[in-house]
Amino acid sequence: MQEFQVHILAADRTFYDGPCVSLTVPTSDGELGILAHHSPIIAAVQPGTLRYQAPDCEAQLAAVSPGMVKVENNEVLVLVDSAERPEEIDAARAQREADEALEALLQKKSLQEYQVAQGTLARALNRLRVKSNYTGKH
Repeated sequence: MQEFQVHILAADRTFYDGPCVSLTVPTSDGELGILAHHSPIIAAVQPGTLRYQAPDCEAQLAAVSPGMVKVENNEVLVLVDSAERPEEIDAARAQREADEALEALLQKKSLQEYQVAQGTLARALNRLRVKSNYTGKH
């Protein structure tokens, strides 16, 4: 398969920077699949599972938070608040965050606090989903 260059950057680190043969990014319109020579596009990334495959490697998963993706000139830039490999996710901590966010949603606070709790809940549930789908393959 043909390759393209991918830069996956989280707020606190470079998650992956290198060649890729396929990339799937969660967007508000569903999953966006990207292969070499994809047409230019800019899209919003939603919390979900990002999948990428480097040449001669198995597909890798990551739990990503909101951000954006830009495809141009056979190069892809993914900017997200956070990106975590399944083995980096602490399931107990994610469950606590989900429980706290649910409690905050039930307390009927201000609209801003409600929206923050919704975002926290979405990220925590996504982290749990990615962790549970991880079978230990490397």
